[in-house]
Amino acid sequence: MTQETFVTHNEFRSDTFTVPTKSMIEKSLVNSTFGDSVYKEDPATLELEAKVARMTKKEAALFCVSGTMSNQLGLRVNLVQPPYSILCDHRAHVFLHEAGGLATLSQAMVHPVIPKNGDYLTLEDIIDNYTADDGDIHAAPTKVISLENTLHGIITPLEEIARIAEFAKENDIKMHLDGARLWNAAAETGHSLADYCQYFDSVSLCLSKSLGAPMGSILVGSQKFIDKANHFKKQAGGGIRQAGIVTSMAITAIDENFDKLKIAHAYAKKVGKFCTDHGIILESPVDTNFVFIDMKRNNMDSKYLVEVAERNGVKLMGGRIAFHFQLSEDSVNRVCDSILECYNYNQEHPFVDHSKNNKKMYNFEMLQRHLVSH
Repeated sequence: MTQETFVTHNEFRSDTFTVPTKSMIEKSLVNSTFGDSVYKEDPATLELEAKVARMTKKEAALFCVSGTMSNQLGLRVNLVQPPYSILCDHRAHVFLHEAGGLATLSQAMVHPVIPKNGDYLTLEDIIDNYTADDGDIHAAPTKVISLENTLHGIITPLEEIARIAEFAKENDIKMHLDGARLWNAAAETGHSLADYCQYFDSVSLCLSKSLGAPMGSILVGSQKFIDKANHFKKQAGGGIRQAGIVTSMAITAIDENFDKLKIAHAYAKKVGKFCTDHGIILESPVDTNFVFIDMKRNNMDSKYLVEVAERNGVKLMGGRIAFHFQLSEDSVNRVCDSILECYNYNQEHPFVDHSKNNKKMYNFEMLQRHLVSH
């Protein structure tokens, strides 16, 4: 058992729990450079940025400390003068999981959209929900369409992206892609990164998730775009001095681990099939490296599932189950056992989440007391 497998073989909470492989560490010790990347003088960082720019067929790339930073920088550069809005999926990371960055850093209104097909946004969703810049002073015009691929592990088809991009171009709307797991989409479909990236003005690609690099994300776009993003990166405190220590590992991660992503997909599909074979309802199709169990429709208790998994020696965080290449076959089987145990128990003892109802009742009682006291 390798060092990295020993550390993460039972970790299903996120694919961010991947760790540098032995090869990445050894090559980093040999190939690390120690130039000042703020001054654009670190060879390994420049090599990584040039490598990803070539892979995506974009003019330039910028190494950032996190996917949140690369997303926020990308969206900020695409926006010019408020009022404006960003249209995205209601589950989008840029909307839900980046600490309100769009409101704070870009002063942008977010227009979250629920896709009609339940899986990914289509051109019809965009047309039904975008706000035209037509002189109406009551709204914030849509200036950026932000897609996420993959989202919930679901792949947005290339042909659908092309349709949306054509509409965006006709209406002077910029396109941003949160491609944190675009590597997974490319590995599964056989389409290159460039095939996807051609339709976007900016793309963020994470290195520290399934690929296993210790940290970082890459933002790609035109040279002018990246120059401005680097300005905002410095402003946000994202300037890194000796970045070569980690960017040299990221280069190895791309070269050696990209082909391993399908291992994670196979694990996820095995668990997805196990669920459907046992009548356990899934929230989303299993396209890549995630399984989402519909806990509500299955009357399942997330807390109990976590407890069962812990007894079985694996780590879960509820019905969102992430897979990566550093897992083991044994741990995947233990996840299946944990899911089935929780499901069977909750069929006899259905779980109902009363927390929202209790909160509503509490708020109603507080309102009544306020009215009585006044």
